[in-house]
Amino acid sequence: MRNTQLGRVWIAGADGRVAREFVKLLDTRETELFLTDREDRDVSDADGVNMFAEMNRPDVIINCAGITDVQLCETEPELAYRVNALGARNLAVAARRVNARIVQLSTDDVFDGKTDTYYSEFDQPAPFTVYGKSKLAGENFVKDLAPKHLIIRSSWVYGEGKNFVNDLLESARGEKEILVPENQVAAPTSALEVAKCILRLLTEEAYGTYHAVCSGSCSRYEFAAKILQLAGLEARIIPAFSDDLPDISMRPARSVLYNMMLRISCMETPVSWQEALETYIRSLKN
Repeated sequence: MRNTQLGRVWIAGADGRVAREFVKLLDTRETELFLTDREDRDVSDADGVNMFAEMNRPDVIINCAGITDVQLCETEPELAYRVNALGARNLAVAARRVNARIVQLSTDDVFDGKTDTYYSEFDQPAPFTVYGKSKLAGENFVKDLAPKHLIIRSSWVYGEGKNFVNDLLESARGEKEILVPENQVAAPTSALEVAKCILRLLTEEAYGTYHAVCSGSCSRYEFAAKILQLAGLEARIIPAFSDDLPDISMRPARSVLYNMMLRISCMETPVSWQEALETYIRSLKN
């Protein structure tokens, strides 16, 4: 590894899953952290973003801010683009102004999910939802405006806060039967594994677009079954189609990401989705 000291790091959207795990990995004796959320610094406020960057002169800006509720993005597209696209643009402009590296978190939703195999970083994005389109717009702004950029795409990310894993565990404690789609396939990935990958890439001074997902893939139904097994819960999950579940019906049907850039760069890749999930479930019990 080239440089383990990141210097001054600004994390926008610091209350997010990946942001929380990333902070835990840092040695605060060597890193000065600036943690902001919407209440502290709204990324859609260009003047405020530039002012904050000029005042604090970060060496690294990590954009974990975003609207991830797919249904909300569909009903309020201007909000989605303001945060996911213009927010990324504002941070990219600020990064270029203070000569900082920028990390942009993105998603498998930039693909349409119609492939029979997987998506590498070299496949052409084709989002079909407002959420996916707004995240792709954010990627493009970062690419165009910030020379020293990292774009990190992941899928089905879980960790602290509201997400599929935690929602399922909560439902399983109060319901006997839970509908889970069996026609959606991706690579479930823990926020911890994404955070580790970001830290490795920053340490190696890597640039460009990288997929960061746990190895392997499964359907949401298989994922749910494994979650309940590891948690020791006996609720019954019933296979369904995603169209029957409005909250996830707008996600790609098959969006398995492949960590090609990590592999051809001879860099460490995340662990299997089963191992990462077991680690996460174990952490909830401690």
